[in-house]
Amino acid sequence: MQASHLRAKLLTLGLFIGFISPALGAKTPSKVTAPDDVPAAEIQRFTTAIQDIKQYYVEPMDDKALFENAIRGMLAGLDPHSSYLDMADYTELQASTQGEFGGVGLEVDMDNDWVRIVTPIDDTPATKAGLKPGDLIVKINNQPLDGMSLTDAVKLMRGPKGSTVELTILRKNAQEPLQFKLMRDVIRTQSIKSKLLSPSYAYVRISQFQATTANDLVAAIKHLQQQNKTPLKGFVLDLRNNPGGLLESAIAVSDDFLNSAKLSDNKLIVYTKGRTPSSNMNAYANSVDLLNGIPMIVLINGGSASAAEIVAGALQDQNRAIIMGQTSFGKGSVQTILPLDKEHGIKITTALYYTPSGRSIQAKGITPDIEVDELAIANPKNNPLLNVKEADLAKHLSNSDNSPNPAAIDQPLPSTNPDPNQDYQLNQALVLLKGLNTLHGAAYRQ
Repeated sequence: MQASHLRAKLLTLGLFIGFISPALGAKTPSKVTAPDDVPAAEIQRFTTAIQDIKQYYVEPMDDKALFENAIRGMLAGLDPHSSYLDMADYTELQASTQGEFGGVGLEVDMDNDWVRIVTPIDDTPATKAGLKPGDLIVKINNQPLDGMSLTDAVKLMRGPKGSTVELTILRKNAQEPLQFKLMRDVIRTQSIKSKLLSPSYAYVRISQFQATTANDLVAAIKHLQQQNKTPLKGFVLDLRNNPGGLLESAIAVSDDFLNSAKLSDNKLIVYTKGRTPSSNMNAYANSVDLLNGIPMIVLINGGSASAAEIVAGALQDQNRAIIMGQTSFGKGSVQTILPLDKEHGIKITTALYYTPSGRSIQAKGITPDIEVDELAIANPKNNPLLNVKEADLAKHLSNSDNSPNPAAIDQPLPSTNPDPNQDYQLNQALVLLKGLNTLHGAAYRQ
């Protein structure tokens, strides 16, 4: 990518929930304080620190490196999702939104000084090797990650197809660190998978919200309806271990299951609130329900984050679907990418998003209507470091609702070939759908 194109690319990257604010695009948000409001004493202290480092540090340091480190430090001190972006960082970010890159297939986040696996991507070396959500990566190729940035850790895991990388993992209930040697592959994330669970009962899994997800969902539902030959009676939407993706796709998917004409005056899907007017956004339902109101269950767990939580929250608040599974991750903040110059930018938290009823998901998550555990944990206190959600991350943004955050538990991966006989949560969803049809029949509508 040419450096001169970075500024335009930063501004047109798209609506990536957790990365791009929907209200910000071609313009920079208005400043909350003017530059001359920065206290002179703090500026003097900052410049004195730079001068002392340049004079006394054991190795010579140039001004560019010092200022870049200072900016990185400022952003890292805000919250887990704000960061400084140079050309290499932006390239990595862009690759994650395009759904294709060379690596092992992991969605990761920072947990203090270690890298935590949010979820392995379906059908990738990471999934096949048995890596799990909640695993902590402490070494890559025997190099400790203590103090390493998330971007640098991701760079170590990326590489050409056929090359190998070794990960050292801490896992809950494991007596010692685990070693995984993975062969990198071209990771192409297919966001939609679908099948008939049994006659008239359909299943769609969304692994990540990409640019084509909403269109792919429409095509999948049409195919399932044609395959069934008679009207569907029930539908399962599987968002387990879905780390998020594009906000636009999450809104469109939610809209596909809502009949705006049948909603009350509150037709919201999601809204955001920040400190500046440009960070505030409302998204409304304006379509018809592709499923014509048949019973619907959404499966979530502790690996369901960000855009996945928007969909679950919208369908829950609008009484369109029953949410089943385990409390979601709780990633409810919006990040905006802003250019600093032609080669650098910052990713900064600018807003929180809210469900139609006004619930903030940040550090709380979506609580299921029906809690169904997939895996019983004999002693979840064996390694509390691995019971991680948004509320456990260092410097996370707190939620004004002070009710306790439910404890995370180990999250198994949904099968790439879902089978209600092997997947307990899916089995319970199918049982409930059939029960709803037995009890309510055609009268069950939104």
